[in-house]
Amino acid sequence: MDKLYPVTRTDAEWRERLTPDQYYVMRQHGTEYPGSCALLAEKRPGTFSCVGCDRPLFQADVKFESGTGWPSFNTPVPGSVETTTDRGLGMVRTEVHCATCGSHLGHVFPDGPPPTGLRYCINGVALKFTPA
Repeated sequence: MDKLYPVTRTDAEWRERLTPDQYYVMRQHGTEYPGSCALLAEKRPGTFSCVGCDRPLFQADVKFESGTGWPSFNTPVPGSVETTTDRGLGMVRTEVHCATCGSHLGHVFPDGPPPTGLRYCINGVALKFTPA
């Protein structure tokens, strides 16, 4: 049985709220093309939130350039994301999804900078940025 999240929507409501690219990534566990999101270059102070439910996910001060082509962060806002094991594409990865609406955000890897050593590799289309 699927987990019940605090924010739930029907498939039709998700399709109405999200662009086709956002729907593909967030509801079908897709991935945007590397380097395709304007948020990759965002460097201002502020907050990155979930497009699906507006939940704050990452503060700009934990964003770093990973060279991967996706926005990368080393620490989420406490309680904002959850993880599951992703066995797709013939490999085992740790999927990151929004703790409030369950939308797929990206993956987390153990090759990030100190202090956490983690790299939350997040699809930019799943994020909205609000400057401080």
